[in-house]
Formats: sequence, C-alpha cells, structure tokens
Amino acid sequence: MKKALPEHVPMDQFKVIDNCLQVGHVAVDRLAERVGQTPFYAYDRQLMTDRVAALRGQFPEDIHLHYAIKSNPMPAVVQHLAGLTDGLDVASLKELRVALDTGTSPRNISFAGPGKSDAELKAAAAAGIIINLESAGEMERLATICNQSGHRANVAVRVNPDFELKTSGMKMAGGPKPFGIDAEEVPAVLKRLGQLDLAFQGFHIFSGSQNLRPDAIIEAQTNTFALALKLADHAPSPVQWLNIGGGFGIPYFPGEQRLDLGPVADNLATLLARHRADLPEAEIVVELGRYLVGEAGVYVCEVIDLKKSRGETYAVTNGGLHHHLAASGNFGQVIRKNYPVCIGNRVTGDPLTAVNVVGPLCTPLDILGDKYALPPVQIGDLIVVFQSGAYGYTASPHHFLSHPEPVEVLV
Repeated sequence: MKKALPEHVPMDQFKVIDNCLQVGHVAVDRLAERVGQTPFYAYDRQLMTDRVAALRGQFPEDIHLHYAIKSNPMPAVVQHLAGLTDGLDVASLKELRVALDTGTSPRNISFAGPGKSDAELKAAAAAGIIINLESAGEMERLATICNQSGHRANVAVRVNPDFELKTSGMKMAGGPKPFGIDAEEVPAVLKRLGQLDLAFQGFHIFSGSQNLRPDAIIEAQTNTFALALKLADHAPSPVQWLNIGGGFGIPYFPGEQRLDLGPVADNLATLLARHRADLPEAEIVVELGRYLVGEAGVYVCEVIDLKKSRGETYAVTNGGLHHHLAASGNFGQVIRKNYPVCIGNRVTGDPLTAVNVVGPLCTPLDILGDKYALPPVQIGDLIVVFQSGAYGYTASPHHFLSHPEPVEVLV
C-alpha cells in the first residue's frame, strides 16, 4: 500500500465563509477590489494581536517581548506591534527611523547587525537606543564617534556563543560567524569596554532562527543563561539587559507542525527563578519576528492564463518570485518545497488535480506551487500563498524583469 504523503498544517488561522477566504474579516475577493490591484500582501492585525496575547498568557510576566522589525518592516505593522510588545529591534537606519516614529522609548529599541556604518552608529547613539556591538572594531569606532559628538552610547555586546540552536532553519552562532563577538574573546572586549566612555547594558545572545522543536529551543536558552552568567563576571558594570533572542519557527512545509510553546515557557520560568539572584537588575528580552507576523500574512496574485504542457497543467499568475522569493524556493531552500496555497475565492472544490502555479517571469525558477493539489482553476481566480507575513515583500527582488510591484495592506 502506498504511503500517504505528509500534508501541510491546516491554515485555520483564517476563516472561510461561503467558500471564500477571509483576511481581517474581509473576503479576499472583496479585499482585492478594495486594494485596487493584484498582486498584494495582506496582514491580519487581529492574528498578530492574538499571537502576542498567547505568548503573554504562557510566558512569565517578567519576560520582555520585543518585535524584530526586519521580519516585516511595513510601518503600519510596526506601529501595531509597538503597541502590543515591550520593545523593537532594528537592523538598519531606516528601520530605526520607523521604530522611533512609533513613539517607543529609545531605551526599548536595540540595533543589531554586522557592518553598521558610521552614520548608523552616530544616529543610534544620538537616539539613545541600545547598540549591539558586533566586533571590537565596531566598539572602537563607536567610542570615537561618541567622543566627537558628545553622546554617550548605550551598548550591549552581541556574543557569538560556542553552541548553536540545533535543527534551526538558519544557524546564527556556533563556529565562525559574521555575527557578534566570539564568546572566548568577550572577556577581553569587556575589559576594554570598561576603559571607554560607553554605557554598558548587557548582552545579546542569539543562536538561530526558524525552529519548531521545543527541546532545541530549551537547550539553547539554558545554555544562553549559563553563558551570560559566565560573561557577567567580566562585565564593567551589572547586567541591565539580556536579549536571549528567539528562534521560534512557524510551519511552512508538509510534515511540519506548529511549535509547542508550553515546554519553552515552563523552562523560561525555571531559568528566571534560578538566575534572578545572579542577574537581579537584568531585563530579560525574548526577540521574535517571524513568529509574531509570519502566519498573519498572505500573498495574493491572480491567474491570468491556463495552459497544458505535455500532460501538466500550468496556472500562470501575475505574481511570482520577484514578489515572494521565499515561496518560490529561492530563499535558502536546498530542496524546493511548497508553501501552503489555496484558491482564495474558491477554497474547496472537486476534483482536486495537480497544478503548477507559476509567475510571469522568463525563468523556470518562478514557481509558487509545484504540482499542487487544487480545485479546478479558472482565469481570474485569486491564488493565496499562506505563511507570508514575514520575509516576503522586503526579501524579494521587485525590480527583477521590471514587472509592477505588489502593495501591502494591514487589515
């Protein structure tokens, strides 16, 4: 007997009424009319609100929840999440401007990323945010900039630990990395930091992203606290701020399941109780991006042609990899897998047949669904790509082949 193939987790975060997908309580076909064009990205604000509330309900009360803007920097999304979370994390000067525009206190904004320019360092110091130092050289440059400008920067040391977040989609630590200062080099950097006129706040220790295994996240968080305590002995002043990163994943592909938050939350409570006496002044930050917005977003494009080629059906849309690189499989996938997809204006129907959903670009890489089981497709149908709220719009090459750009809406 042939073994059944694993299926996607049901995208039941979105309601279906009269066989039409609802985003932000609006039918997707009506939403397309309201937007005025396809393709577009739509983000459901209530789903973001619900996700933050779920985290609040399970996390210890003294965990500070930050939103990593890089996952989705749309200003309206950032403004919405700024009102729900405890802080924002940026990775560029433009993101810093967006963060400051929300009215979030600079004390609750941090700036991470290798290769910060002098202009970025100067602006961050002037804003009074926390700057995560990625190297000894960056520390020295910042000290010089502050001496010249008269601003005293708030800084944290980003640590490249000697462990990684196992089974993570992207490993950000453990081994040679462009991110952070190798853990074994941090004591010397802290000694030098104590000689400079910079205000030490604490540490940023982030070991990986897109993880669906609670045991892996628990191990990384436990190791993170142990490393922070070890390094705190070398710090020029008590640790005020400890960003332990995030790494929480969402299910994209067949066979993946949603992350079970319960064990992670329980372990955080244990770690806080165990180490509160050791880090009495430290604000403990969990920084999340994809986990807050990824499942709240969809990408919607329109079928403009149907064709057969040697026995296979192709639904050609006006969207594709230039708008949604990750869904095409060209954003880190070794073996291409399908994101969950549906016909938004006709979610269910018979018979299901294998359809290749492709875009208009002159490249065989322009695929949104490879032999995906869908009801009969018609020209004018709206193809919806789920799990598109993070690393979609801004992580895609919009100018490739000079097709029109999509728009974004928060519903």
